[in-house]
Amino acid sequence: MYKPRQSRYDTMPYAPSGRSGLKLPKVSLGLWHNFGSTGDYVNMKEMIHTAFDNGITHFDLANNYGPEAGAAEKNFDKILKEDFRGYRDEILISTKAGYDMWPGPYGNWGSRKYLLASLDQSLARLGVDYVDIFYHHRMDPETPLEETMSALAQAVTSGKALYIGLSRYDVPTMRKAAELLSEMHVPYIINQDKYNLLNREIEFNGVMDTSMELGKGMIIFSPLAQGVLSGKYLTGIPKDSRIRTDGRFLKESAIDPVINAKVTALAELAKKRGQSLTKMALAYVASKPAVTSVLIGASRSSQIIENIAMIEKQEFSIDELEEINRICGL
Repeated sequence: MYKPRQSRYDTMPYAPSGRSGLKLPKVSLGLWHNFGSTGDYVNMKEMIHTAFDNGITHFDLANNYGPEAGAAEKNFDKILKEDFRGYRDEILISTKAGYDMWPGPYGNWGSRKYLLASLDQSLARLGVDYVDIFYHHRMDPETPLEETMSALAQAVTSGKALYIGLSRYDVPTMRKAAELLSEMHVPYIINQDKYNLLNREIEFNGVMDTSMELGKGMIIFSPLAQGVLSGKYLTGIPKDSRIRTDGRFLKESAIDPVINAKVTALAELAKKRGQSLTKMALAYVASKPAVTSVLIGASRSSQIIENIAMIEKQEFSIDELEEINRICGL
């Protein structure tokens, strides 16, 4: 029977999400890939064990994570029941709703009907009474924001979610959402968005600064650009890579000579710093004051251990930051 390591909290840093009282580990584990119906269940369990043994207390899901949609939540439920019965209060579970889940007009976007039905379905798949964070996964261009935010408020008042998060919101919508949720006394505490060395959009479009101004934390997904910043595509595309096994989110066309030249130069800089490219890329994201937690994905336990090691060296000199910008064409 699995017993967590007693020293699991000794080295992982934890920080409050914005001005809330909820502390997140600097590294969180995302179950976007490799936890669906096509994944190896024994490997899933090993990864969850490794994460928790090393202080990763936050596990990030969504209603549509699979394949098939919902499969990641079901597998996480099995792992919780088999190995974590007495540890629920040491674990943060987040899930989301906003993408296509079931046929018809009520299975997508941000209506009150969809969000609350989706949350109930997620709780049933996860086998829990509540999630710690419930996110709206993306902005809805048609549903009034007031309706979406009132649904998130009900998720909290009903006891089915403790905190609220928003994912991939632009600055004007984030500001309005924050105002609405504040009026309803809803603990909106975190924003989730994409950010990495090759995609710095939220650094320049105001999302990072606005999140800090509003007192919200930030959790970053795709910090390695779907594996591009691991350097594994520099010499070709491995047979077991995400491009080959699941080309929905990373296309072969994304690996071009220009990107490879940037990755090669970044790898050289990482070597000078005494880090792997993976560790430097994660450390860069983690070093940003707006970032509460870095959301990693993994296909095996050894990747989790390697990614956690970036915590040891998050400082960058002015010269290094200037070199990173030069390499990335900024």
